[in-house]
Amino acid sequence: MRAVQLERLEGPEGLKLVDMPEPDAGDQVLIDVVAAGVSFPDLLLSKGQYQMKPPMPFVPGVEVAGVVRSAPAGAAVKAGDRVMAFTMFGGWAEVVAAPPNMTFRVPEGWSFEAAAGTVMNYHTAHFALHRRGRLEAGETVLVHGAAGGVGTATIQVARGAGARVLAVVSSEEKAEVARSAGADLALLSTGDWVSQVKEKTQGRGVDVVMDPVGGDIFDLSLKCLAPEGRLLVVGFAGGRIPEVKTNRLLLKNIDVVGVAWGAFIMQEPQLTTEIAQGLTALADKGFVEPLVGSVFPLEQAAQALRELDSRKATGKVVLRVRPE
Repeated sequence: MRAVQLERLEGPEGLKLVDMPEPDAGDQVLIDVVAAGVSFPDLLLSKGQYQMKPPMPFVPGVEVAGVVRSAPAGAAVKAGDRVMAFTMFGGWAEVVAAPPNMTFRVPEGWSFEAAAGTVMNYHTAHFALHRRGRLEAGETVLVHGAAGGVGTATIQVARGAGARVLAVVSSEEKAEVARSAGADLALLSTGDWVSQVKEKTQGRGVDVVMDPVGGDIFDLSLKCLAPEGRLLVVGFAGGRIPEVKTNRLLLKNIDVVGVAWGAFIMQEPQLTTEIAQGLTALADKGFVEPLVGSVFPLEQAAQALRELDSRKATGKVVLRVRPE
C-alpha cells in the first residue's frame, strides 16, 4: 500500500511517499482509507515537538475516513460501512487498523473529507466544553483560532449547547469562516479584542475561553473572564507555554482548566461512546457540520503541513488518499 512516512524530524521536509505492507487487522477495524485529516499534532510530531515521540520512521495521521474492510466480533461497525476513526498514528496510508471504540459510522450525507476532520476535533471540543468546561445554556464562549479545525468544531458544539459564541481570528477572511461555522461575532486579534469582548458582554466578560494558542493570547484571555469563568488550555500553537499568577484566579474566582482529550480517553474509554452520541444528536439537529478547507492528494502531505505551519489554513485540512 502507499503511505506517507516521516523519516527525519525536519518538519514537512522529513516526509516521504513509500510503499509498505498493509497492517494486520488483529482485534481492530481494518479500513480502506479514502481521506485522512491533517492536524496540528501531525505538524508537531514531524518536528519532534509533540509530547509523544514514536520510534522513527513512522506514518503520521491521527484521523481517517473510509470503508470498513473487516471488523472484529462485537464491533459497532461491519464490512462495507462508511466510517470515520481516530488512529493515533498511521492514518496517512491507504489502509489502517483502528480501535473499534474509536470507529464511528459517517452521518448520512457527509463527504469522506468532512468525516476525516471530525473525530479528534469534535470529540476534543465536546470534551473541553462539557466535561472540563461545565458549559451551560445561556453562557458566552470565546474561541481562539476560531477558523481552524478545532475552532470551527468548538463554535458548533457551543452553539448546540445553547451558548453565545465570540470568535477571535487573525484576518477578515478567517472571520467569515468563523461566522459561517456559527459564531455570533468575530473579532480580529490584530485589534483590541479584549476591550471589544468587555464591550460586547456589558463589561462582565465571558464564561468560557477555548485556548489552543497559549502565549500572549492566554495572558490576555484571563482578563476577559467573567466571575467563575473557565479558561480551557487546549494547546500552545503560539509557541510559548504561559504561566499564571494565582492571585488572578483568586480575585475573580476563575479556573484555568487543562484539556487533554487523547490522554483522558485512555483512562475512561467509555467516554468516547457518550461523546459520539452527543455529537450525533447535534448533527441530527444541524449544529455539527464539519468545515473542510484545503484538500491535497496523499503525495502532497508535506504541502498540507506547510499550510498548517504558515497559519493560513481555514477549516480542516485533508488528504485525499484514494477515489471513493
